Amino acid sequence: MNDRFHSKIILFGEYSMIFDATALMIPFRDCYGVWKTDPSLAAPGALSSNKSIRRFSQYLAADEELGLMFDFPRLDAELNAGLFFDSNVPTGYGLGSSGMLSAAVYQRFALRHVDDFMELKRILGRMESCFHGSSSGIDPLQCYLNQPFKITPQGVALLEEDFIPSDIHVFLADTGIKSNTKPLVQYFKKKRDEADYLLAFQSEYVPCVSACIDQLIAGEKESFFTSLRQLTEGQMRFLRPMITDNAIDLFIEKPNFHFGVKISGSGGGGYVLGFTDDKKKTAEFMNDYNLIWVR
Repeated sequence: MNDRFHSKIILFGEYSMIFDATALMIPFRDCYGVWKTDPSLAAPGALSSNKSIRRFSQYLAADEELGLMFDFPRLDAELNAGLFFDSNVPTGYGLGSSGMLSAAVYQRFALRHVDDFMELKRILGRMESCFHGSSSGIDPLQCYLNQPFKITPQGVALLEEDFIPSDIHVFLADTGIKSNTKPLVQYFKKKRDEADYLLAFQSEYVPCVSACIDQLIAGEKESFFTSLRQLTEGQMRFLRPMITDNAIDLFIEKPNFHFGVKISGSGGGGYVLGFTDDKKKTAEFMNDYNLIWVR
């Protein structure tokens, strides 16, 4: 059982997963949340968290399926005793704050826990829909499993913690802008109703995502950075509203070393996700950004 619920990073597949395409996830250990109890709710953030969980509980109880799955009397009693979820995850940064809370509530208060990962993903997605209007369930699944994994329509394959080759480094670059997931997802769903967009996205963008995933796992560095550049160009073509204007230069410029960026989470702000094989050159190239080295 988890004591800490870590946030997540979607390395690849944040929008293509809507088409049941492959996605790749890792935990982000720097950010996490834990259950705490403060009867006075005087601790920083305790009162707002307690109220948020109460609203979440009401949403779950009103759902035809979820309303039968949780121990609501126990949840109410613990909330009345001052239960809250203490998290250092910034909201609006694509790190899965809502997924983390969904996973934590499921683990602590579900009357039974399912073993099938895909069924668990469905349940957690139904829970997280409280926050985004709709959810694939992949974010809270990552927060619950707390381990890197690759997901396909056939299922979830758990990966070793150190599956990323040691000469490929992963970083986050802060855009300084908070993201709002819901309108971005709504925009994408509207665009996919356009036949030409849908055909091009499925035939051009989705295979590029799969190539990045397979090549990264296989440690094929040269091929990976080539596919990553193609993915970056694909995001500018298919997902331009998800790229903030103050970060667009990172998507356009091509430095003379292995380097590439993409949106993180739903995009629209928060962090930009990047890969490189040279930390020093990357830090110099991005000296205007606050960088967080993930790996």
